[in-house]
Formats: sequence, C-alpha cells, structure tokens
Amino acid sequence: MDVLERIEQQVKDNPVVIYMKGTPQFPVCGFSSRASAALQQTGVAFSYINILEDPEIFENLPRYADWPTFPQIYVGGELIGGCDITLELHQKGELQTMMESATAAAGE
Repeated sequence: MDVLERIEQQVKDNPVVIYMKGTPQFPVCGFSSRASAALQQTGVAFSYINILEDPEIFENLPRYADWPTFPQIYVGGELIGGCDITLELHQKGELQTMMESATAAAGE
C-alpha cells in the first residue's frame, strides 16, 4: 500500500489521531508533548502515530494535507492543525466537543 494511502486509512479509521514525535507517554518534542497533553486532558480516547518509527510517514505526511510541521492532529478525518491550534481549541473548550462528536459519529 502506498504511504499516502496508509495515512488516509489511518485518518479515516481513527476518529481522533495525532501524528507526533514519540508517544503521549514519552513525547520527544515540546510541541508533541503539549498537543498530546491537551488531547489527554479531554478524557476522550485518541490514537497516535509515532512518526519517528515510520520514516515513510515522517517524510510524506506534510504532503498529505499540505501541512509542513509536526504534530498534526486529525479529528473526524479532518486536519485541525498542529500544536498551537490544538491548544487554542482546548483553551476555548472546543477541542473536547470536537473529539466527542467525532468519536460518537464513528460509533466508539
């Protein structure tokens, strides 16, 4: 399967997914750490992809949604953005609502 098809499948199969450096438990960069912490604080389950363990995804994810930086957070199959946007949505209380809606729509 082509790497862009793999990314597409991951985004569609997971109501909320963060592509990050490291894991939520052991993030490898500050932006990934802050973004995954915001997701965790919602209490809504989410998936993650450690881009450092998959060089193909690391190299090609910026092409997928035309977003050059990491982390990248997808909710309901749509890119919501990176760290700054995620933190802003969390502070406004919108992140949790978005995540809950995406999870409910996926039947999870």
